[in-house]
Amino acid sequence: MLQDYEIIKKKTKIEKVLPYIEFIIVLIIIQAFVSVFTSANDEDSAIRFRLLAHSNAPADQQIKIGIQQEIQPLIEHAVNTSRTKKELGDNLAALEGTILEIANSKSNGAAISLERKEALFPPKRSGLFILPQAEYDAYILTIGSGRGDNWWCAMFPKVCFPDKKEDEKEEEEKVTFFVWEWIKGVFV
Repeated sequence: MLQDYEIIKKKTKIEKVLPYIEFIIVLIIIQAFVSVFTSANDEDSAIRFRLLAHSNAPADQQIKIGIQQEIQPLIEHAVNTSRTKKELGDNLAALEGTILEIANSKSNGAAISLERKEALFPPKRSGLFILPQAEYDAYILTIGSGRGDNWWCAMFPKVCFPDKKEDEKEEEEKVTFFVWEWIKGVFV
């Protein structure tokens, strides 16, 4: 009778590299999925609005909030009655004088400027969509020197004006990464 012996099979080069290739393919699929949701968003063609306070002093921030509360209904109405970006631009151009009057009446004598130009906006998440940091067509309303914290929006009520109430405590959402959680789940 023959003795049992162990058959040793050496791994080929492709078998050694295959797990890495599979991992890269999974990452590419995830990136494609994320880019579909990001590019499917129509917000990048929106006209945005930025309100810059004179400084971070509480009084200057209150002036900014007062102006924002006064012009918010005007902007919402312009957005709701517009069907295209051109129509929205025309509606907002018609409101420029009114916005300047409101800002001048609330600014306590600080210089006010309103201009439409390409402006850099930070990244913003809206539901499943991620708006990347980029230069967007925007109205910039500057109070005084405009060196304070600012407020911005994409001219659509759900993106523009937060649904949270000031009374509610903000809860920080824990940031997790899908790939890392998946890897931990495989090995734990």
